[in-house]
Parts: sequence; structure tokens; C-alpha cells
Amino acid sequence: MAKKQVDEILFGAAYYDEYLTPKGLDRVDTDMKMMRAAGMNLIRIAESTWSTCEPQPGVFDFSHVDRALDAAERAGIKVIVGTPTYAVPTWLVKMHPDVLAVTPNGPGKYGARQIMDIVNPAYKFYGERVIRKLVAHVAERGNVIGFQVDNETKYYDSVSEDMQALFIKSLRTRFHDDLNALNATFGLDYWSNRINAWEDFPDLTGSINESLRAAFDHFRRSQVAEFLAWQAGIVREYARDDQFVTHNFDFDWAPGWSYGVQPALDHFESAAAVDIAGTDIYHPTEDALTGKEIAFGGDMMRSVKDGQNYIVLETEAQGQNGWLPYPGQLRLQAYSHLASGADGVEYWHWHSIHNSFETYWKGVLSHDMEPNPTYEEAGVFGREIQRIGGELLHLRKHNKVAMMVSNDSLSALEWFHLESGFPYGGTMRYNDIVRKMYDELFEMNVECDMVPVTASAEKLSQYSMVLTPALYSAPASTLEVLRAYVQGGGHLVSTLRSFVTDENVTVWTDRAPHSLTDVFGMTYNQFTRPQNVPVKFGSEGSEALADIPAENAQALIELLVPAGANAAGAEAAGANVTGTSTFGSPTQVLAAYDHYAWKGYAAITRHAFGSGDAEYIGTVLSDAALKSVLREAVENAGIEDDVTALGNTVRVRRGTNAAGKSVTYFLNYSAEPVSFSSPVAGRMVLPAAGNGTEAAEVTSGAPITAGAQLSIAPWNLQIVIGK
Repeated sequence: MAKKQVDEILFGAAYYDEYLTPKGLDRVDTDMKMMRAAGMNLIRIAESTWSTCEPQPGVFDFSHVDRALDAAERAGIKVIVGTPTYAVPTWLVKMHPDVLAVTPNGPGKYGARQIMDIVNPAYKFYGERVIRKLVAHVAERGNVIGFQVDNETKYYDSVSEDMQALFIKSLRTRFHDDLNALNATFGLDYWSNRINAWEDFPDLTGSINESLRAAFDHFRRSQVAEFLAWQAGIVREYARDDQFVTHNFDFDWAPGWSYGVQPALDHFESAAAVDIAGTDIYHPTEDALTGKEIAFGGDMMRSVKDGQNYIVLETEAQGQNGWLPYPGQLRLQAYSHLASGADGVEYWHWHSIHNSFETYWKGVLSHDMEPNPTYEEAGVFGREIQRIGGELLHLRKHNKVAMMVSNDSLSALEWFHLESGFPYGGTMRYNDIVRKMYDELFEMNVECDMVPVTASAEKLSQYSMVLTPALYSAPASTLEVLRAYVQGGGHLVSTLRSFVTDENVTVWTDRAPHSLTDVFGMTYNQFTRPQNVPVKFGSEGSEALADIPAENAQALIELLVPAGANAAGAEAAGANVTGTSTFGSPTQVLAAYDHYAWKGYAAITRHAFGSGDAEYIGTVLSDAALKSVLREAVENAGIEDDVTALGNTVRVRRGTNAAGKSVTYFLNYSAEPVSFSSPVAGRMVLPAAGNGTEAAEVTSGAPITAGAQLSIAPWNLQIVIGK
């Protein structure tokens, strides 16, 4: 049986003697000594250097791997070995040019990493050989604690003949060779896209049918899951029972850092291949450090293994230009990962490389390989973890809120832009809606788990509130689960562009939202891009929103028609809604469009159904207004407490450690000191003073009582362990 959790907090860096160290320098023992001095106990090796491990086909050289393993063993440092398949060697491309992925931009060219077709037979043949040789070579080394399969794997937008042929085979199986069923399901009669013979199946690159395109995206994501499971299966033939298999899952990179649901991989599906989830989380620092990216990535990684702890296999130390951390930030970031449930933090790289593409993606050490403030601050964290790490290990969360995320909805809304309904004319993406909701919850100290659209009714019943941001595409079974969730007492909060299509991206033919009109107590059949359309907040029974200033709707407005006899409430919000309820209880209008043409329509509604209620936000709001709306929703769900009340002051992350004691992180992501009354009692495990850049010993935690004043310096934190 493989290990499912590590034995201690892991802290270290990726280390590649093959290219980190300039030729002629012998640094390996010096580097290990510096790592140990900084409290580091882990390196990751090998996965970047296939061409060094196998310089010619069938010729293997693991001397660099052995060199790193030997030095780490002498220093008492643990090692994760990566399979070297994410960057192909030149000889492989010369022998088999088809290993390079063909994308909509044309045939691939050699040079960058992650340019291969993961289903190509030649790639997989040679990939399997190098995996077997490497893992067999290192598996019995005592300091090798685990293996990372591949690196940030995706389908790399492959539209190769192999990928398309496999997709067509999957369709033939799915539709039992019935082309009539395929054409009807995907609506291919439109614009003569009908396929009347399997041998006539067109190249998908130019398809204008999003149902077919989305099915291809879904298939390609499934190939990533199969690819990782294939690699993990090979590794497990050699791995010991006390070793684990992991992978460094990443996220969407649209704004230039880790952000939102990954378009080219399903985290939940792919995580089944690994024993411990790993992740790469990169984010801005300096004035732009908020903690949101760290928290989002951590919440996703913890959720994909049903609450199990994960490892941050890559994050920045100095990073790219503009990300050099201010004093205190590096330590704050490291603890932030632990606060989300990480059991390890590892930097990319140990020191900055001296040539090639990532010359200025700077590591812990700079190009002179000397100690610097980043290294010194990493040491502060490392030495503190040596002392207190056991109390922070295996943090378990008990969150009351879940967010349902969907790769299929992401794909669909990449084509049907929110503002325009076409693959052009809009800028707002699925992940923008996801992150808007997540960010405001984070700022209110409302922690949340992530759940897939396949989540069961039993799973959802664990949460007081479930959010579905832009859940555009979902099967009828998901909607039935959400119905049961509300009926059983749950609080559902959904946004515009939810429940629009089935899993085949076919728009439902009944009243929107499909099969849930009685749950939400409203319907709509028209929507438009707003032009100076104010949203007016507050109505009878929702005074908590009355203080929100009116503001213009953004991106899109769905013209919601609430049911019920509470027309007065609608009028108070600026809407002239009339009608008789057919849903058993009146629908509450929380906001309406204050516009002469759209004055009869609601913008936000809430409706009691069964023992719970369902809220629908029919437009895009500013961050400030959305925060107020979600704060009221949190209150309505009975989730607000002393911790959420601190949202304007400090970020709070909570859980229970391996010993069953409560652990509360207070994180100050600002350049100003903060003071507040502690909502918890216990003992503080970090220094009560200082800026986080200087070593300070706390032999026994200072006690603190609930209600006592707690002060935290800029870019600093405190941790309180309960009794």
C-alpha cells in the first residue's frame, strides 16, 4: 500500500544539478548544507532532464541523479523523483517527428517543453522506457520518499490525427455506431455539418459546433487522466510501500499567474491517479499579494482528494520581475499554504539559472548563489517549522460552504462569450465569475471546498451553502441533486448563465432555469448586454441589502420574472412585478433593474423551497456589491460568526491538526499593522512581535484568551492552537 500522507512538514526546492550549476562548479554539497541551514528537508529532482538521463536512444546516464541523491542523503534531505517526460529530447523528435503535438496553429516545432502529443504511440513507447529505467534505478534509495509523474500535464491543445482518431473511436462506442443519434445529440444538421459516414468525419479544428467541440475538449481532458494513471501504474511496479505517487497540478494562467479552474485538465478526474495531490501555485507579491491565489489553489487541491492534505511542489521564491517579496512576505506565503491544508512547500528553483528561457525566473538564491534576504527569510520559516511543524501537520478543514466547478461549463463559455454569446465580442470568462465569488468569500473569511458537478446529494448535504458560479452546462442528474439539496434544508446561490444546457451543450427547451423554476421561484427567457442599467438593491424582507448603492449591471443581464404575491417588495426595489405565486411561497426580490425599459424585472431573487432556499444572481456586479450580496447570503445561511466578522481586518483560516486540536491562522496581507479581538482562545505558537524576517525562538506558546487584543505586524501572521 502506498503512503497517503507524509510524516512531517516538507520544505525545500527543486534541484537540478544538471543545469542549475554552471559547468566547472562543484556546488552540490554546498547547496545541501545551505538548505539544511535554512531548515529545508526536501528536494525534487530529475523530471526536467530526459535528454541528460537518456542522451541517445537506449543509452542511459543517471550520474547526475545519483550525485544529487548521494549529496541529499549525506545531508539528511528527502527526495521526490520526477519522471522526465514533459520535455522530449532532440533525438526522439528527429526519429519520430509526430511526437510533437499538432495544434490549431499547425504542426509543432521543437524547442519548448510540453509540446508533445500525449497519445502518440512513439512518445509513450520511449516515455515508458525511460520511466522504467529511472524508477528502477532509484526506487530502493532510502531517502526517496515519492515520485512525481510528469509535470503540469495537459493535452497541449493537440488536434493530431492520433487524438482525433481516438476521439472518433470513443464516439462510435458512445453512440453504438449510430450516426443519427450523434447528429441529433450535437445538432449537426445546422450549416450542413451533418456527418453521414464515419469515414467522412471532418477535422475538428475548424468546427463551429460547440456541442462537438466541447465533447472533444471533454475527451482530451480524459486522456490527461488516463496518461497520468498510465504513468502512475508504471511507477507503482517499482515503488515501495512507504513511497507515494504525486503530480503537480496547475491552474488557469490567463492573467499571468495561477488563477481558476484548469481548462485542459479535470482536477477531480485526474487526481484519482495519485496517492497525494501536488500543486504548483504562482501569484503576484509585493503590493499585489492578497493570499487569494494561494487559498484558491489549496482549496481545490484539498478537495480533489476529499479533504486529504496535499503538497505545494512549486511556488515562487523571488520569481519573475515584480514578484520579489517584501520583507515578511515569503514567510507569510509559506504559512498561507499550510493554512489551506498543505503538508509541504517547495520552491522553483533552488537557485537562479544562468542561461535559457527561465534565466530571470529567479529561485531562492540569485545568480551569484550567495545568501540573500529571500534565502534568510526562507530559513526563518524553515527553522520555525522544525520546531512547531508537528502541531501544524495534517490540517483538516470543516468548511460549511462548497463551490461547484465545471470544466464543461468553462469550455462552453470560452465559445459562447458571456457578453456576446459568440466566440468573439466579449472578455469575461468562466473563471472570472468563479474567482469573483471566491475572492469575496475569502475576504469575508468564509472558507470553502470545491465540488464537481458529479457530487452526490450526500456530499452536498455536508454544507450549509453551495454556490454554482456560471454552471452553464450540467446534466439533469446534477440539477436533481441540487433540488434535493435545497429541499433538504440547504442554501443554494447561483449566478447568471447557470443551468442553461445539458452535458452536450444543448440548450434546454423548457423555462429557464431548467427544471428548477419552482426551486428558484422565478423564470426568464430574455437577456441582453446592459447599457447603463442600474441595479437597485433592497426590498421588503431584505433590508440588509438596502444600504448597497445602486450601480450599473455589468456584462449581461438576465431579465428575471419572480413568481408570487410580493409585488410590493419588487416595487420597493424598483421593479413593477406582478403575478400570482404558483410555487407555494412568495419569491423575495433582493435587487431589481432600475431602468425604464427593464423596470419590471428582478436582478437577484431568493425563494424558499422545502426546508431550504435558493438565491439567483442574474447579472455581474462590482466586487463591492457582490461582497455585500454574499455577506447577506452567508447571514441567511446562518454561517456568519466571530471569524467572518473580522473580514475587514484580517484573513482567518481554520482547521484541526493531527492531534485533534483547533488551529487558527490570522494572516495580515497588508503593509499596515492590524489589531483585533481574538475570536479564539489557546496559545500563540509564533513570536508575538517582529516582522517575520528575523529568527526568534518561542519555547512555549504565549496564552491568549478569547476577546483578548491581538496585534499583527505588516505582512505577518499569528497561529493560535486550541486546547
